[in-house]
Amino acid sequence: MDVGRRIEAVLDVAVSHAEAPGAPPLLAEAIRYAVFPGGHRIRPRLCLAVAQACGDDDPTASDAAAAAIELLHCASLVHDDLPYFDDAPMRRQKPSVHAAFSVPLAVLTGDALIVAAFETLARGAARSPARLVSLVGLVARAVGSPSGIVAGQAWESEPHVDFVEYQQAKTGALFAAATVAGAAAAGAAPLPWRLLGECLGEAYQVADDLRDVACRQEEIGKPAGRDATLGRPNAAALLGMSGALERLRRLTREAIEVIPACPGQALMRAEIEAQTRLFLPASLREAA
Repeated sequence: MDVGRRIEAVLDVAVSHAEAPGAPPLLAEAIRYAVFPGGHRIRPRLCLAVAQACGDDDPTASDAAAAAIELLHCASLVHDDLPYFDDAPMRRQKPSVHAAFSVPLAVLTGDALIVAAFETLARGAARSPARLVSLVGLVARAVGSPSGIVAGQAWESEPHVDFVEYQQAKTGALFAAATVAGAAAAGAAPLPWRLLGECLGEAYQVADDLRDVACRQEEIGKPAGRDATLGRPNAAALLGMSGALERLRRLTREAIEVIPACPGQALMRAEIEAQTRLFLPASLREAA
């Protein structure tokens, strides 16, 4: 099974558990709506790429880690789109969850996806308690406070925002979780992989800032120009288009340089080069 189908299959199983008999029908529908169809699934692909580079001796555990990362990402998108935050009516080329199901159901959908992520980890890594303990801790730190994606969202409510801390928490934390969780799921030391995730997370945020400034809604599947409208930090606005593109190229080079020694180092390098091409829409790839 190729990586894409592997990810979709494990996500389908995770969502099916949330849809079990007895679940409120609209909540069950909203959970599936929030997860499928997905985007490029960059974070779970990265998680599985690291696991494979480290030997992937327990695919059930690495599948669970990848699914948990993506479920948390989907939860963050549902909450990020709410009227209290970005007030985005579209996501992935369709109405956002609160626009399709109501604000209260969107809040509950995001909450349910967070819980489903950890339930998926518990089921998938149960055969290896030591790995499960490590995975839960690593993923939880990437989600909560002081430096996870919840903290990243909370920085938007502060009167003064540190640009680096904001981006590291809002985007970088889940990329770092993808790399360390992939290693931990395969029984490798996770911490040497954190820097790779941090570099890729910053690269993705720069690319996202470029998309927000330079692309149309039809290209990116969500409203464009929201950072300027909401007064949010944006690398393209701060550095200019050429400066942001150069920063993206530098971060990609750094990511490749910091890949830890592992059996699949060459394959990991190729995967990073392929995935970072997907960070930008076609209209910006030639410039990058």
